[in-house]
Amino acid sequence: MNELLYKDANQIIEYAINEVLPNKAVRKALKNYTKPKGRTLMVALGKAAYTMAKETVEMIDIDEGLVVTKYNHAKGPLPNTTIIEAGHPVLDNNSIKGAETAIKMCSNLTSEDTVILLVSGGGSALFESPLVTLEELQDINTQLLKCGADINEINTIRKRLSKVKGGRFAEICSPARVINIILSDIINDPLDMIASGPAYPDASTCEDALNIVEKYHLSFNEKIMELLHHDTVKKLDNVETYITGNNEELKQAAKAKAEQLGYKTYYINVPMTSEVKDAARQMIDEIGKHKDEHNVAIIAGGEIVVKVKGTGLGGRNQELALRCSEYLKDKKTCVFCIGSDGTDGPTDAAGAYADKDTYKDDLNAYLENNDAYHYLEKYGGLIKTGPTGTNVCDLYCALIK
Repeated sequence: MNELLYKDANQIIEYAINEVLPNKAVRKALKNYTKPKGRTLMVALGKAAYTMAKETVEMIDIDEGLVVTKYNHAKGPLPNTTIIEAGHPVLDNNSIKGAETAIKMCSNLTSEDTVILLVSGGGSALFESPLVTLEELQDINTQLLKCGADINEINTIRKRLSKVKGGRFAEICSPARVINIILSDIINDPLDMIASGPAYPDASTCEDALNIVEKYHLSFNEKIMELLHHDTVKKLDNVETYITGNNEELKQAAKAKAEQLGYKTYYINVPMTSEVKDAARQMIDEIGKHKDEHNVAIIAGGEIVVKVKGTGLGGRNQELALRCSEYLKDKKTCVFCIGSDGTDGPTDAAGAYADKDTYKDDLNAYLENNDAYHYLEKYGGLIKTGPTGTNVCDLYCALIK
């Protein structure tokens, strides 16, 4: 491992993550908040829910609050707030408990009440009141995660199987005012798709959902297929929405730190959302354009897709870094890829660092089994940040020193 490159990579990661923590953005969204005649309720959901909620309760006296986040993402009690940790990327009973608690809390409100809804990525799995059984929904989620569907396609299906997605939670809160504060984990910020849009009108259609089933040859029973014909909420009059952070801000922060470290920076301007093998080729082609330059940082963002065929342990960022390592021919170049939330797939790693020394003869066997984690654990390169408190998609970088 090139220790100089590895050190620079970690400095870029640390700086970029700190710059997209939602604290400042939540404070900005709520700076003009005035307490209503009625009650102020707070519901925070997603992988960044605790960080967003903590900032909110430090600013505002809430009457009752709820945080629903991933296991091990909460960092202590908050005033007047119930905290529920739940399953991600596959939901569990606590995901349902969190949503049912929110429904009970926000039903029968008046027009004088306000719900501060703090939404971040991961909310689709973490916050769910399903119209099917838990086992059915877990099977659906597993099929969607493994088939190579992108996040918009996955959420188009999820919305139609839920009491709280696709604008339906805002309907439950009505006629109360809903302040919908969103931290975007999807490229181009489609507000109806982030956490499956619990308080935003849904732009997807039933036809879209049925086309996704056909495209990926998904196996759903008759009841589920019937639900896919039921439309979602198309209009909401009680919601005001603020977006507080996104992938572009993550890239800008990485660029600023790389330049501070002496690198000339280049963007891959098109978001990387392709299948992992294509994404690796895209990154390697970009490195090739600058291989004769000195001190170059190539920065990209997105959320790539892995079609899972093996039984190993890994994540999309770990696999992307490893697939790039095969083509890194000299010691002066590295690639590192991380999930901004600190979690890459069902692992405790945020992502991975790779350079020429990463590639070993047994790599392909691990990749065939989608077992990037155990390969990196054996040879080095895992990047572990712990839960970061934010979630704005992934960061992909190459450094030429």
